[in-house]
Amino acid sequence: MRRPRTPGTTGGRAPLALAVPALLAVVFLALPVVGILVRTEWNELGTHLTDPAVIEALELSLLVSFAALGLSLVFGVPLAWVLARVPFRGKTLVRCLVLLPMVLPPTVGGVALLLGFGRRGLLGPWLEGAFGITLPFHTAGAIVAAAFVAMPFLVISLEGALGGLRPGYEETAASLGASPVRVFRTVTLPMVAPGLIAGAALTWARALGEFGATITFAGNLPGATQTLPLQVYLLLQEDPEAATSVSLLLLAIAMAVLIALRGRWAGGLTAPGAADRRDGPGRPAPDEPASGAPASGAPASGAHTSGAPASEVGAGAPVSGPGTGAPASEAGADTRDAPKSQACTPGSSVPSEPDPLPHRSSLHARLTGFTRLTLDAEPGSTIAVVGPNGAGKTTLLRALLGLTPRAHAELRLGDAEVTGLPPHRRGVAWVPQDGALFPHLSALGNTAYGLRAQGVPRAEARRAALSWLERLGVGPLAHRRPAQLSGGQAQRVALARALAARPRLLLLDEPLAALDQTTRARVRHTLRTHLEGFGGVCLIVTHDPVEAVSLADRVLVLEEGRALQYAPPAEVTRRPRSPWVARMLGRNAWPGTATGDGLSLPGGGRLIAAEPLPAGAPALAVIAPEAVSVHRRQPGGSPRNVWPGTVREITATGSRLRVLITSPEAPDLVAEITPQAAAELGLAEGAAVWTSVKATEVSLGEL
Repeated sequence: MRRPRTPGTTGGRAPLALAVPALLAVVFLALPVVGILVRTEWNELGTHLTDPAVIEALELSLLVSFAALGLSLVFGVPLAWVLARVPFRGKTLVRCLVLLPMVLPPTVGGVALLLGFGRRGLLGPWLEGAFGITLPFHTAGAIVAAAFVAMPFLVISLEGALGGLRPGYEETAASLGASPVRVFRTVTLPMVAPGLIAGAALTWARALGEFGATITFAGNLPGATQTLPLQVYLLLQEDPEAATSVSLLLLAIAMAVLIALRGRWAGGLTAPGAADRRDGPGRPAPDEPASGAPASGAPASGAHTSGAPASEVGAGAPVSGPGTGAPASEAGADTRDAPKSQACTPGSSVPSEPDPLPHRSSLHARLTGFTRLTLDAEPGSTIAVVGPNGAGKTTLLRALLGLTPRAHAELRLGDAEVTGLPPHRRGVAWVPQDGALFPHLSALGNTAYGLRAQGVPRAEARRAALSWLERLGVGPLAHRRPAQLSGGQAQRVALARALAARPRLLLLDEPLAALDQTTRARVRHTLRTHLEGFGGVCLIVTHDPVEAVSLADRVLVLEEGRALQYAPPAEVTRRPRSPWVARMLGRNAWPGTATGDGLSLPGGGRLIAAEPLPAGAPALAVIAPEAVSVHRRQPGGSPRNVWPGTVREITATGSRLRVLITSPEAPDLVAEITPQAAAELGLAEGAAVWTSVKATEVSLGEL
């Protein structure tokens, strides 16, 4: 049987020019260890190690090493977090100071400690005069010397682990109401525990073996500062065999630490399960289909079909419109006693328990920076945010959370001005694209996290969390860790976690992207049911037109950080003002310049429209694929827009075919026809055809 190849290896033999020096390096490193093993008097080993002086030195070494580890944890953990998370001037210098004890000769380090903490040092006289603390030639001095040379191992290991931890976990925890200290204690530390343990073990082992700085700064006093390495130094002069035995003990301890770590001190750390749910770059694996799930794609009840004209939307212009909730004067009313609509998972025997509604909260946000717009929404409103990649959709959400320097949001929720509040006190919860489930918590623990951070008792929080998991169809998976969930299951747990936190503003960044079509319809139905009774405002970033139409009261179209359109879904569908949105909706979108009878195209062609715009204005022509007629010969009769072309691609969409046609006289055009019509025309890729569009089927809108 062939041995499985380790990832990152080529599986071939090493070149001789590299293999020989590598082998010599192994011999060079192993020979001293072998020397200790060979020269040890094994029959005298017990006698040497049980000598009272050796035992006393061992006990002192353990005391010094564990005390040095404690100091390193108290000061090194915060230092590692600051270096990994906080940008500040002089960080390079601070990192050099951290690494300095690792490259500094130990005796020089001891001299530096004397000049800093000695009786004639910079701080020593003050310590002795104010507190009566004398460090040199005392056990405390040995502890300080060991911590000085060993702390860098902890800081470096933990900083590397923190650097490998995506900030999205901590940001999500903050959005659920957890304070920075709670986030650090309940999310950051558990997730970097392997790096912390590895750094602590290396720190302890290095402190246990410290010699040079200790003898220079603390001296070699039996029972006070004479640690085991110093005992070896003395024994070499009096009893070399005993020195070899004690050296073997220290060697065994060091090897045991390294073997226990099994290489964890090297390389970056990845969060457990971070790559287990991926089946492609940047996208979670799809969920297994849920049998018997209802496929509901109906529009949300109460969706508005009227609002402010699109011309009122622009940089710095308010994009406001009526919502589904109470009037603005009632935005601060307390509706905690109002009943919430219930939703049960199909086939679930556990009914959902009502959750108390948050205060009804309107939204007013003025954004500056990369994203520039003013956004107003009434309580109960749901806004779909759409636009091409780089349009500023995620920046908008992160600005509302207070998590990005790219844009700043002046934010008011109801009667509360939250602009100056930290993320955990804003009442804004979000679901990032990857869900950011905490890998060390179960699905139930993840869902209850926001409630626990808000001070809800454990039993009550878990009961409410289980209710939300049941609503979203993942109740039976409550005790699984994220690494044991598929991508779709994990996304539903992340959605339940945000909803359970009872926010005033709910931000969803493509929340259903990882779900298969059947499960997506069921979760969309559950989400819509919740949003109908939600007292706050919800923003949903999506690339799915079905989600925008069925979930949202209004659609916000962004491009390069600006609002192009803010209108009800029906208006955006009928008259999209963005080529990207038109294509997302499956329509042909041709930008150009308005003329007296239609549109002048960039390539020199013309498009005739029944309702032209004022000449000279930038405009967008939208043509539905089903309005495009395909012919094998040049058509006559009423069509005023006729172009020759070539079939480049034919794809199936449900029960119809979409035909991509290119033409030297017009931009690419997509026509939608039946398979029977395609067969009658004899369409195939490369076939020469003619296309026609009636002027009444062309919709023009200003850009």
